[in-house]
Amino acid sequence: MTDTYTTRTICRSLEGPGAVTLEQVPLAPLAPGQVRVRLKAAALNFPDLLMTYGKYQFRPELPFIPGMEAAGIVEETNALDAPFQVGDAVLYKSKTGAFAEHATASPAQLTPMPAHLSFEEAAAFSVTFLTAYVSLIERGGLQRGETLLVLGAGGGVGQATVAVGKALGARVIAGASSAEKLAIAAESGADELVNYAEEDFAARVMELTEGQGADVISDPVGGALFERSLDCIAWGGRLLVVGFAGGEFGILRPDRAQGRGCAVIGVRAGEFGRRDPVAGKRVAVGLQRFAEAAKLRPVIGKSWPLSDITNALRAMEGRDVTGKQVVVIGGGE
Repeated sequence: MTDTYTTRTICRSLEGPGAVTLEQVPLAPLAPGQVRVRLKAAALNFPDLLMTYGKYQFRPELPFIPGMEAAGIVEETNALDAPFQVGDAVLYKSKTGAFAEHATASPAQLTPMPAHLSFEEAAAFSVTFLTAYVSLIERGGLQRGETLLVLGAGGGVGQATVAVGKALGARVIAGASSAEKLAIAAESGADELVNYAEEDFAARVMELTEGQGADVISDPVGGALFERSLDCIAWGGRLLVVGFAGGEFGILRPDRAQGRGCAVIGVRAGEFGRRDPVAGKRVAVGLQRFAEAAKLRPVIGKSWPLSDITNALRAMEGRDVTGKQVVVIGGGE
């Protein structure tokens, strides 16, 4: 029996996680071309937190439903040409709307759920693994046998980047700020581990590479780590600017990039597909096949009920997380 009401989160002001509350509302009828998905799980990403402060590049109009990615089951469809049927397990990806019991989507926002993943794993897959895939393949041009340095390797994007890098045949050096976070990277296949809270990571990377440096560096943290990365990048290397989870941007001195003959490359994986839909579709299909062939999966650090979304966002804000945080909705599986 189809529900007539649904529970969702709502952000009504730009005051951070405390502005996110729950509400119950009637389910609206589907417009032509829409699909309704009963969500089983959703995952948190750093932009979700930034949007509650109005600090992300994309600023949704208030009020909005936070959440960029989820997994669930198609419950109803009003799209005659949709490639999905009622009962299909799907991934939902959008800029907002995932922290809710139901999502109303266009078919373009849905992809088949990889068969080897649970709903919680699938919910945590889309954003971080798309970021890793676009970063390393489309933007970084990572080649088999090259050395990849992954900063923030215990977080969601970092863990995905380690896993994708290993699947591509790279030697992966993982950097993180604690032994617990490095354990996540080791579980995902990292060859070498560097705790940059305890040692000079740039010096250690140069030692591990016999003075050559890393061919590709993925930086989702920013700040001082970004600046120090230029001291351990190989000649002709690629420094991928993925995010600023540390809260600081870092300063780029052009002379240092010139001295290394390296490229500093910005990465916005979602925008990559929106700006070039043909490339976006190619990447979506490629990632799906790649993930299933390599059995890629995220590491779930903690699961939260939908009713505790405020504390989940606060934990992310305090960087008190490893792996991916997941919101279990309606009992999950």
